[in-house]
Amino acid sequence: MDLVNHTWTQNFLLAGFTTTGALQPLAFLGTLCIYLLTLAGNLFIIVLVQADSRLSTPMYFFISVLSFLELWYVSTTVPTLLHTLLHRHSCISSTGCFVQLYVFHSLGMTECYLLGVMALDRYLAICRPLHYHALMSRQVQLWLAGATWAAGFSAALVPASLTATLPFCLKEVAHYFCDLAPLMRLACVDTRWHNEVHGAVIGVATGCNLVLILGLYGGILRAVLKLPSAASRARAFSTCSSHITVVVLFYASAFTVYVGSPGSLLEGIDKHIALVYAFLTPFLNPIIYTLRNKEVKDAMKRVRVRIRTILQEV
Repeated sequence: MDLVNHTWTQNFLLAGFTTTGALQPLAFLGTLCIYLLTLAGNLFIIVLVQADSRLSTPMYFFISVLSFLELWYVSTTVPTLLHTLLHRHSCISSTGCFVQLYVFHSLGMTECYLLGVMALDRYLAICRPLHYHALMSRQVQLWLAGATWAAGFSAALVPASLTATLPFCLKEVAHYFCDLAPLMRLACVDTRWHNEVHGAVIGVATGCNLVLILGLYGGILRAVLKLPSAASRARAFSTCSSHITVVVLFYASAFTVYVGSPGSLLEGIDKHIALVYAFLTPFLNPIIYTLRNKEVKDAMKRVRVRIRTILQEV
């Protein structure tokens, strides 16, 4: 049996988090509640954008795309997290493990590209207001959204396929889902070259998007500072504040784990950091985009009035 075939005939054991006694059911119930709230919050954003015509703008279209992505992103890993919390470990086939690895990184890179597109949308709205609707037509919105998904799922092929061809001597993954760093530690061979390739691919994908975002916000800052009144400057900044918050949350944690060598962190540290960008960020995004956004609050009021009117008529 060759090494590649050996890779595909074994199962992996996800170690998850160490919880004992009364903490185990509490951790499970807390995680399940946050997961269900995450699904409900992101579905609510999607439905609200579709239900209220005043939210039919490029900015809210991309927010709804982000919410749709977050539904899949959080659902890729949380079910195995719940299983490990309930049973203290979770067995996963090698095929399922590598599929999870690929889908998780595809969605993560798609989110990187999508955050860049959302920064471009804010730049055009503030710096090119007269040409904004022509530049960001419905066709362009759809093309940009589709391009982010295509780019994300294409870029993730490299790290996922390289990892899947490695021979593994150990099977216990020190994580709650199949990720690059913990899988690298189980390989029977030297993985330094693989780590360098992974770091380069993921670093370029995330780094270039971050440079793009910073450059676009530099242009936004210059344009906003030229506005005549403090009220107009505050109004312009308010349309960007939610996006900036999401970018900081996502990139700060993702860069810690993936930029450089994916295996450089101490064993077990990466799974705690992963909770931020893979679990908490999808949970916080709907809150950030609703509590910090007056237009969304107004849309919620209009939808409530519409629902109340329909119920009264019935």
